[in-house]
Amino acid sequence: MTTMASAAGMVEPPPASALPFLAPRPQGEAPSPAAVYRRLTGCDPATALVGDDITFDRHVLAAILAVAAADGGSVAERAGLSAEDLAALLHRHFPAAGDMGPRWRTRPGAEDDEVVMVRDLLLARRSEAGEVGRWLAGMLARRALEPNHLWEDLGLRQRTELSRLMARHFAPLAERNINNMRWKRFFYRMLCEDDGFVMCSTPVCTQCADFALCFGDESGESRMADRRRALALAGQPVTPS
Repeated sequence: MTTMASAAGMVEPPPASALPFLAPRPQGEAPSPAAVYRRLTGCDPATALVGDDITFDRHVLAAILAVAAADGGSVAERAGLSAEDLAALLHRHFPAAGDMGPRWRTRPGAEDDEVVMVRDLLLARRSEAGEVGRWLAGMLARRALEPNHLWEDLGLRQRTELSRLMARHFAPLAERNINNMRWKRFFYRMLCEDDGFVMCSTPVCTQCADFALCFGDESGESRMADRRRALALAGQPVTPS
């Protein structure tokens, strides 16, 4: 019998009791992003189906939460959410995951001013009102503080997933990135323009000495795959944890 979920290409997670707990790890060590993703969704991030908007949104939310959890500390803080919003997100999109542990209930500390500014930029340019767009505005803003390419620090598989996310949830902003500038750089450029400042040293991008910083290659390896690759290179078995 074909369910609505299977027809939409979704992979329904098994009940929490059927999901293996994360394998024992050294005390204080956070689980790998892939392990958290599997706990949330019941499927592997490399093979997750994202053919429709519902499954894509669920994939993005799980990926961001997975890398946030792997960073250690308060998951809400690392994900850019309040404790209440994190609990609501888990209840709505990942109810089968069960209790994820105390770090998922820890309240975040004071917000960084940069996070607030980028979040407000995104909130003002959402495609439509709704919880997912509001959550994602905070999540993107917080993850933009991390040092890697933004798509990597969101736990996504490639940059095109970030572009799809922007086009879906923040279309008024995405439509202004006509030259495919790096998204993190683009956010800050928009903040400067909104405040009446000019971030660029030249009026034409191709003549600017910082061209590579704004438009350079953003290839890399998904953080979901980092640990698997490290284990494979070390000749160790790759486990579901």
